[in-house]
Amino acid sequence: MKYRTFRGTDIRVSEVGFGLWTVSTGWWGNYTDDEAVALMKEALDLGITLFDAADTYGNGRSEELIGKAFADRRDDIVIATKVGYDFVNHGEERRGQREIPQDFSPENIRRATEAALTRLKTDTIDLLQLHNIRFEQVEDDALWETLEDLRAAGKVKHYGVALGPAIGWLAEGVLTIRRRNPGVLQHIYNLLEQHPGKTIQDAARDAQADTMFLIRVPHSSGMLEGKYTAETVFPPNDHRSHRPKSWLTNGVKKVEQLRFLEKGGERTLGQAAIQWLLADDRVASVLPNIYNVEQLREFAAAADVAPLSSEELARIEALVKANFGLEPEEGRYKGTMELPAEATA
Repeated sequence: MKYRTFRGTDIRVSEVGFGLWTVSTGWWGNYTDDEAVALMKEALDLGITLFDAADTYGNGRSEELIGKAFADRRDDIVIATKVGYDFVNHGEERRGQREIPQDFSPENIRRATEAALTRLKTDTIDLLQLHNIRFEQVEDDALWETLEDLRAAGKVKHYGVALGPAIGWLAEGVLTIRRRNPGVLQHIYNLLEQHPGKTIQDAARDAQADTMFLIRVPHSSGMLEGKYTAETVFPPNDHRSHRPKSWLTNGVKKVEQLRFLEKGGERTLGQAAIQWLLADDRVASVLPNIYNVEQLREFAAAADVAPLSSEELARIEALVKANFGLEPEEGRYKGTMELPAEATA
């Protein structure tokens, strides 16, 4: 495992992290607490130190799992969590992955942070993220002052934002970077789904911001693991069943053209997809969807396999530019995909 440090801090995170949503929400299969904790402990043994939760995942369950797994090893891990959804009052109303109401009032952010600390069995959160913010939160000075207050009080060490829930949110991401310079921004980005992720990351470079990135869905919901076929069927409650059919059929065709990235026992396609992201030094950590020990071991080893060569990176760029020789598809995005006129300069 290799490690990177959030800028301006002493927080050092593993290049591959562990996202708790797969083991706490039921959207990628059901796990008992014992099964989830065993997987998390295996991850730490493999060098993974970053564990990314959210208070709304399983209505508090993801944070409770961290507390259960690592109460006696707190100094060995970096805890990231998210606040902003009002699951206390609306958690039982959730249907599948549909969003529930949010509450970013200063009072609720403070209350949610205290509750998270209790569930996590710790006195400080290494990284607190505002969960799936909108424009209103970008502009809310009181909200950002609250984050500073929490840091000054020692409740959190570092803070940032998460974009979502689905791919998109270009303007929200770019304007947050320009106006708030968050320490960390978490978003969806992968070799097959580069828009708008690349634009958001380029915005940090252009603004000379300190923002670093946590990358979720780095394998395009498993596509870049290279194991799907055009006939693959996902259960109705599986996250991937919500993807359009073209994502599967065209994705399989694209993956076959990326097989050159596999290195016969030395590098898998799934590991190459992680290395493609790590080629950007603004990426602090990659959060693959982990749901079994075999996959965990493969992804944990990704930081140590051969980085992609300049020739491989150029070949990927050419394939993406040509859309892999396939008919272009209209992108499906959430949020605001154009910058306001006053912000385009």
